[in-house]
Amino acid sequence: MANSSPLRSEIESPELGVLIDDEISLQTLDEMIEWCIEGFGWRQFLRALLVSLAWFFDGQQACISDYSDAGATCDSAGNRSVYNSIITEWGLECASSFITGLPTSCFYLGCLIGGFAFATLADSSLGRKNLLVLSCLIMSLAALATSFSPNLWVYSALRLVSGFGRASIGTSALVLSTETVEKRSRGLIGMIGLFFGTLGLLSLPAIAYLLRDASWRYLYVSTSAPAILYCLLLFFFIRESPKWLFMQGREDEAMAILRNITLPTKHGRLKSYLSSFPHKQETTKLDLYSSIKDLFRRRWALTRLAKVMALGFGIGMMYYGMLLGVGNLGFNIYLSVTFNALLIIPSYFVSYFLLNGWNRKSTILGFTMVSGALSVACAFVGSGGVEIGLELASFFCTCMAYNVLVIYTIELFPTSVRNSATSMMRQAITLGVLFDPTLISAGREIPHLTYSVFGIAIIFCGLMVLLLPETRGTTLSDTMDEQEQRDFCSE
Repeated sequence: MANSSPLRSEIESPELGVLIDDEISLQTLDEMIEWCIEGFGWRQFLRALLVSLAWFFDGQQACISDYSDAGATCDSAGNRSVYNSIITEWGLECASSFITGLPTSCFYLGCLIGGFAFATLADSSLGRKNLLVLSCLIMSLAALATSFSPNLWVYSALRLVSGFGRASIGTSALVLSTETVEKRSRGLIGMIGLFFGTLGLLSLPAIAYLLRDASWRYLYVSTSAPAILYCLLLFFFIRESPKWLFMQGREDEAMAILRNITLPTKHGRLKSYLSSFPHKQETTKLDLYSSIKDLFRRRWALTRLAKVMALGFGIGMMYYGMLLGVGNLGFNIYLSVTFNALLIIPSYFVSYFLLNGWNRKSTILGFTMVSGALSVACAFVGSGGVEIGLELASFFCTCMAYNVLVIYTIELFPTSVRNSATSMMRQAITLGVLFDPTLISAGREIPHLTYSVFGIAIIFCGLMVLLLPETRGTTLSDTMDEQEQRDFCSE
C-alpha cells in the first residue's frame, strides 16, 4: 500500500545553483507520470496520434473482404472479363454460401484465437509496444501474402493468420497511449483511436473504387504495404509504457523514458522521488499467462471481469447487429447504412465531452437503457420514417455506450492485468456479434424478433454496470493489491 505522507526533497537546482525546498504528495505511479508531463502537451498529442493510427489499418483489414470477396451471380458466371474479386477469379459464382463465406469466417476465427493467445503478453513478457508492433506486423505481412494466394484454401488460411494478428492491435494501442497521459485526457485519446478505426473503414470504399478495374490482389497490396511501413515507425519512434516497465522491475528504462518527457528543470527532483517512491512491482515476465491467472485467482477481479464482459456482449450485439440488420427495416438499405455510418464519427466528439463531465456508470446505464427501449419500440412500429428514426437514435445511444465502455474498462483494472482485461472485454463484443447473423436471418420471417432481442439484450447487460465501481477522476492502479485496497477504502 502506498504511503500517504508527502515526499519531501531538498535538492540543488542546476540552473539556479541554490537549494529548493519542494514538497509534493505522490502516492501512485500514475500521479508521478502526471507530475512529469505537466498536462497534455503537443508531444503527448503527436505520440498518441502515431500510436492510435494502428486503429486505421485495423479497420481496413476488418472489412477488406467486403470488396475482395464480392462476386457476381451464378447466372453471370460465363461473362467474366475482369478478375476483380476472388469469386470471379476462381469461378465461385455458383459455389455454396459456406465456400464463399469461408475466408471471412476464418478471419474472425483468427481474431478470436489471437485475442485469447495474445491478450496477456502485453502484461507479461512483451509489453504494450512490442505486442502492438508484432500484432500489426503479423496482420500486415499476412495481408500482403494474401495478394499472392493461388486458391481459396491458401487465401482462407492467410486470412485466419491476418485475423490472429489483428486481434490485439486495438487493445494494445489504446492501453499504450492512455498510460502516458493525464487522467483528464484518457477520453480524448480513446476517442482518437476509435476515430482512426472508423476512418480506416471509410477509406476502403475510396480505395476499392480507384481499383475497381484492377485485380483484388492490388487492394491487399495497397493496404498492407503502408501498414508494414507504419510498424517500422512504431518500432523506432515510440517508447514503451513506463508504468509497465516499472511493474517489470526495469526501473532504469522507465527512468530514461520519464526523463525524456520531463522538463529538464525537474530531472533532479525526478531521481530523488524515484529513489524514495513506495511503489511495488509485480514481475510477471517469467510467466506468460500470470495476468490471466491473477484475474481468475482473485474473486473480485473475476466477478468484475464477468460484469464487464456482459456489458461488452450486449453492446457488441447491438452495435454490429444494427449495422448488419438495417435491411430488415423495409427502408432503402444504402441510405440506412450511410445514415448509421455518419452517426459514428459525431458520437466520438460527444463521448469525449461526456467522459469529462459525467460519471462512467450513469453514462453507460443511461445510454444502454435508452438504446434498448428505442430498439424495442422500433420493432413494433410500422415501416417508414419513424422506424428508421428510432433505429438511428438507438444506434447512436449504443455508439455512446460503446465509446465510454472502452475507457471505463481501462480504468477498472490495474496495470498488471489491464491489457488482458481489456482484450477479454473486446472478445466478449466479438462473441455478441456471432449471434447477429442468425437473429437477422430469423427476423426476416418474424418481423418483431430482431430488434426486440437486440433491445432486451442491451438492457439486461447494461444493468451490470450497477454492480461496478465508479472510476471518473481516479488515478490508474498499478497492482492487484493496490486495487483491492482502493476498492476496500471506497466501500
